[in-house]
Amino acid sequence: MGNIKVGTAGWRYDDWHGIVYPANKPDNFQELTFISQLFDVVEINSTFYHPPKAATAQGWVRKTCDNPNFCFTAKLWRQFTHSDTVFSQNDVKIFKEGLAPLTEAGRLEALLAQFPWRFKNSERGRTHLIRIMDAFKNFPLVIEFRHASWDNEATRVFLDVRGVGFASVDQPVIGHSIAPKAIATGDIGYVRLHGRNYENWFGQNLKTADNPIGGNARYDYLYRDKELTDWAKRTLEIAAEKRNTFVIQNNHPWGQAVANAIEMKARLGQDVQTIPDQLLTRFPNLGTSEEIK
Repeated sequence: MGNIKVGTAGWRYDDWHGIVYPANKPDNFQELTFISQLFDVVEINSTFYHPPKAATAQGWVRKTCDNPNFCFTAKLWRQFTHSDTVFSQNDVKIFKEGLAPLTEAGRLEALLAQFPWRFKNSERGRTHLIRIMDAFKNFPLVIEFRHASWDNEATRVFLDVRGVGFASVDQPVIGHSIAPKAIATGDIGYVRLHGRNYENWFGQNLKTADNPIGGNARYDYLYRDKELTDWAKRTLEIAAEKRNTFVIQNNHPWGQAVANAIEMKARLGQDVQTIPDQLLTRFPNLGTSEEIK
């Protein structure tokens, strides 16, 4: 059985204040340090929007040093996965330089290439995928597909031969979307739970009085007991092949990812640190989850 680590996608959200983080934070309060006391992994989201600065990455290592088991996964810059412009070798160089402090500290356990639903299994798509795999061949690479055209044995064999992970995703199954299932290739198991917000998944998600979080409404979802139990069982299937496996809760609005990650740890038989009082106020059922049998 491989090692399983559970955590959240990102840690800096305005709507976590007073729910995940204390409402009255001391001046020296560090959000990342706080998260590293609850979990052993966090997925870095900011690297999707722009390459990290090395000094920032050094700060991430420093702020989590009190937890020797803590590690990071990081999303690949969207220039590689979402842009119609072909990425350059300089793009690769800049991105790698920014991540260097994490790799040098042995803290980067996975690099996630998250592709959008429109990225389909075509000759053009496969060529682009190979370019990314070649560019980051020395990194622990994981690919997240959302379109079902990639969900086949040929894709899994291809990734497995290259030692690249296939991310198992939970998302609304709309049209040709990949359905929830345990998929594992390469040396890394990776599970991303986005929620099942069918109503807002492909919507504009503009900020309104009823939806103050705007674009994040896509991920506004709290997993139910059975849904988490099903994914805990799938996670054990993935980790059974001695793969180090990461479970990332991306349903972050209103701290739901933190609550569900704590529940997921319980289902996997992992110790849960003291649950913050403010989180228990929002989610009073926390701490009652049972380990799956």
